[in-house]
Amino acid sequence: MKYKRILLKLSGESLMGDKQYGIDNERVKQYAEDIKAVHDKGLEIAIVIGGGNIFRGLSAEKSGMDRAQADYMGMLATVINSMALQDALEKVGIKTRLLTAIKMEQICEPFIRRRAVRHLEKGRVVIFGAGTGNPYFTTDSAAALRAIEIKADAVLKGTRVDGIYTADPEKDPLATKYEEISFKEVYAKGLNVMDMTAFTLCEENQVPIIVFDMNKHGNFMKIANGEPIGTLVK
Repeated sequence: MKYKRILLKLSGESLMGDKQYGIDNERVKQYAEDIKAVHDKGLEIAIVIGGGNIFRGLSAEKSGMDRAQADYMGMLATVINSMALQDALEKVGIKTRLLTAIKMEQICEPFIRRRAVRHLEKGRVVIFGAGTGNPYFTTDSAAALRAIEIKADAVLKGTRVDGIYTADPEKDPLATKYEEISFKEVYAKGLNVMDMTAFTLCEENQVPIIVFDMNKHGNFMKIANGEPIGTLVK
């Protein structure tokens, strides 16, 4: 394995599969199988999942809802997704721990950095829910922050596209893919990789980001092995 410890960031939308909203159990099952294959090789894995398949704070704010209230609702959506993935991982035989930034003692542990690191050292997959626990911060920011806190070797951002392109490949057929790009180039070209807070956190703490297609079976293993798929930001 190229890495010892990684943080996998999944969007809430990725859990929808072909649905318009909610959770596609087949997609979650595929993710669990891919994660198990890599975990069985000895890699320490932490995961952060968004909540956009259930509720988006920014969209609610545009409809007139208080932003802080909407963001807290979004945090609860991430916990629902985290519980779904936790269940799927345990069904394929992986021991997991769900740690959240908002206390919910009946269903998960509160986030404590040292406890999270200890779980990883014991071979458990750790899922971080409820973002950072603060409104106005995205789950991208939570992923970057947790990666730094646990000293992850890289942030792997699993998306629906196979890397970073010059434009949106779903809209522009002439868009070309970057195999590797620097943080400074991403700033200069105005590319959308993560929100600026998350991106700056990774840059300042020298945590590389790899953007890849998580929906393609086996891609996660290829990334863990160091194969040059997706786009590396360093």
